[in-house]
Amino acid sequence: MSELKHELHPRNDQANDEGASSTASTEVTPQTTDEGVDELVTRSMPGRKRRRKKKRNRRLTLAVLPTLLTLGNAVCGLAAISIAMSSTLDWELENQLLVAGILIFGGMLFDALDGSAARMTGQESQFGAELDSLCDAITFGTAPAVIVWQYSEGIGLPRKVTWAIGALFTLCVLIRLARFNVETTEDDPHDGFEGLPSPAAAGTIAAFVIAMPELNAYTTETASETGKRIAEQLLLGSQIFVAGLTLTLAYLMVSRFQYPHVFQQLLRGRRAPHQIGQALFVLIGALLLHWLALPIAFCYYAFASPVKALFHRWRDRENRSTTTSPE
Repeated sequence: MSELKHELHPRNDQANDEGASSTASTEVTPQTTDEGVDELVTRSMPGRKRRRKKKRNRRLTLAVLPTLLTLGNAVCGLAAISIAMSSTLDWELENQLLVAGILIFGGMLFDALDGSAARMTGQESQFGAELDSLCDAITFGTAPAVIVWQYSEGIGLPRKVTWAIGALFTLCVLIRLARFNVETTEDDPHDGFEGLPSPAAAGTIAAFVIAMPELNAYTTETASETGKRIAEQLLLGSQIFVAGLTLTLAYLMVSRFQYPHVFQQLLRGRRAPHQIGQALFVLIGALLLHWLALPIAFCYYAFASPVKALFHRWRDRENRSTTTSPE
């Protein structure tokens, strides 16, 4: 009986030992199972961990290229601001603005390449998007405003007015960039924009200051007196025109008009027949007008979409009015 009693009611120390051993066994079980799975995976595919490490290192290496391209955009913008406002350079103002405009075009090139490089290498990230917006604010927001301030000197407008025009342009660029970051999703095909892109707006202003030396040359090198007078009037009127153009571009950036992504369509090989005709038109204009064709091409891109959209709205309204009018 005593032996049966001991078996039915074991001592506390034995029970505790058995409970501890069972607890330890249950605690060790997940680790041993996880380690066993890892060992089985490693034995079955011995090069898997190495390939993972190599893949991670490769991705980190490729991510450097889009970042460097984005920072190159910022360097172009800072250089454009410095040159446009410099008082120590022994250059004429139109040459300073010419170099500043070329640097803005350099920033446009970097801005076009960094996004394509990030998508091609699979390195699109929130960090890259935020850095790109900050660099765009410098090159396409601040630098064009400085060019407008410098270029509009001596046209009769008060300095406060020209300063307000440039400041409004920069603020609209910031709103445009913030809206783009919020509304753009990860699966966006990047075929178009809602509102005029800030690089195109900045490029329109830069195109005018790049073309001004060419227009100024017509005032001295043209043999015809009528041609000289026309060139002089265009040169004087361009300063007033650029100030008004800057206000219009600022509105178009925050508008909802649809604009095509020209660079992305060229990379993907998507060219409609009318786009080929437009490219030929630009090529012929460049051969005939040289640098003067640049502002014409940018103004066409900036205003073609709004004009088409307003025309279609007007035509739809006319069609609805004719269909609803009584006979």
